[in-house]
Amino acid sequence: MAVVAVLGVWALRAVRDGRFRTRRSGTAAAVPGPGLLEGTPWAHALGERATLLQFSSAFCAPCRATRRTLAEVARIVPGVAHVEVDAEQHLDLVRRVGVLRTPTTLVLDPSGREVSRAQGAPSRQAVVASLEPLA
Repeated sequence: MAVVAVLGVWALRAVRDGRFRTRRSGTAAAVPGPGLLEGTPWAHALGERATLLQFSSAFCAPCRATRRTLAEVARIVPGVAHVEVDAEQHLDLVRRVGVLRTPTTLVLDPSGREVSRAQGAPSRQAVVASLEPLA
């Protein structure tokens, strides 16, 4: 029975890993107001079109792959910034935005409000597609 449960959780995680999900209305991120980075060292690092906010940890191999992917997208898509936050060093922000594991990537609008998020390492195509609503 336990093996079936573990396989089910593993399969669900494999299907969801790296996929961006839009925030539902009614969540704190969808409410107008200050951006998620307000009062942080990254408050002035927002992109003109969007910000790719990555939460990483030091010994996370998928975090390194995600860093390369997000940096590449930020380089090729005008108005997009990439900000990386060390989750272990900034637990207050991690708790405030509800990050449960690394890597987690949040797509923020120009005001710093969350539009979508992905847990796990997203593909370059998934990242570019997540930016389309902010065109």
